[in-house]
Amino acid sequence: MLITVSGPAGSGKSTLAANLAEKLGYDHVSGGDIFRSLAEERGVSLVELNQQAESDDQIDRDLDRRLRSTAREEDDLVLESRLAGWMAGDHADLKLWLDAPLDVRAERIADREEKSVTEARDETQARAESEGLRYQEYYGIDIDDRSIYDLSINTARWDETGVQELIVAAVDAYEPDGDEGKAPTAGVTYEF
Repeated sequence: MLITVSGPAGSGKSTLAANLAEKLGYDHVSGGDIFRSLAEERGVSLVELNQQAESDDQIDRDLDRRLRSTAREEDDLVLESRLAGWMAGDHADLKLWLDAPLDVRAERIADREEKSVTEARDETQARAESEGLRYQEYYGIDIDDRSIYDLSINTARWDETGVQELIVAAVDAYEPDGDEGKAPTAGVTYEF
C-alpha cells in the first residue's frame, strides 16, 4: 500500500508520516529526504540549494520528479511532502491531507525553530503563497483543491497519538477490493 501524507508547514505531516511508517512496518520517504539528496549530489549545503531554487525551477522539478517516480516504483511506503498526493496521483492507495489553523502551525514552527511566533507566521504565510503560485505555474495544481484527498484532518483537534490512531483506523478499514474509485488528479501536467 502506498500512503501519501501532505499538508502545509507545521501541520504535523513529518511526525505522522514517520510514526505511521514505523507502526505499519513501511518505508518512509519525505520530500525533505529527497531535497537533502539533491543537495548532496550537487555538492552544496541545504541553504545553498534553497537559494539556488529561488532562481532555478529545475530544482523543484527534480524533487517532484523523484517523488513521482518513487510513488510509481515503491510499495509499502509512506510518501510525505506538500505535493505527495498530487505527485503520486493514481499510484497512491490512500492520500491524506493534514492541516491546522495558521496560528497553531506558527506556534509549532516557532517552538521547533526557536523563533518568534510572529516571525514563524509571516514566513509560513509567505512560503505558502509562493509555493501555491509555483505549483500552479509548473503543473496546473491548485494546492487549495482538496478533492484528491481521501481524508483531511485538522491536527489541532487531536494530539499526535490521536491523529495517528485516526489514520491507522482508516488504513485498517481500507479494502482494495471494495474501492469504487480513487479521486482523480486530472489536469495536472507532469513535466519535469
